[in-house]
Amino acid sequence: MDTLLSTVDAALRTVFVPARASRPCPTLPAQATALEAKEKQLSGALMRVNHVGEVCAQALYTGQALATRDPALRAHFEEASREETDHLAWTAERLQELGARPSLLNPVWYAGAFALGFVAGKIGDKLSLGFVVETEKQVAEHLGSHLDRLPENDHASRAIVAQMRDDELRHAHDAAMAGALPLPRVAKGLMRAAAKVMTTTAHRI
Repeated sequence: MDTLLSTVDAALRTVFVPARASRPCPTLPAQATALEAKEKQLSGALMRVNHVGEVCAQALYTGQALATRDPALRAHFEEASREETDHLAWTAERLQELGARPSLLNPVWYAGAFALGFVAGKIGDKLSLGFVVETEKQVAEHLGSHLDRLPENDHASRAIVAQMRDDELRHAHDAAMAGALPLPRVAKGLMRAAAKVMTTTAHRI
């Protein structure tokens, strides 16, 4: 019962309560960010997508932690989730600075990602870790594409996204070192398709 209540609490906090970062936001205060209206709109849309990604990351790790029976692996997922909380806080703060809002569908994104994480965890710990590896690699690739699209003078958003990408690649490496099994090619393709739907929708809604 305690685990279930903790899981529900994590969901409510992620979706409805402002996250608090444990690390300083990696912005560059010495470099002023001055954006035109269209640039600000683009940055806001991209950071909204990134914020959705962090909502999903919280859900995935929470679902996987609930599913596993291995205490060490549960601790691994919980530690990764805490670091993703920094990303959640940074992207939410940047959205506010840009005058943009989070996705209206965040509860839906959370529910879907939690279900995926839980199912992956129930299939088996090594495949669950493989799911983490592939997810984080795809997220890092996606963040890299945002660095190409963000306005050059949006130093604040670019610094946040660059740090997030580095963290995601490290999470993928840690999961691989923990014994992850590679996912089948069809599973990777389905993950990319689902991510495409999410990012395209979150860009606007």
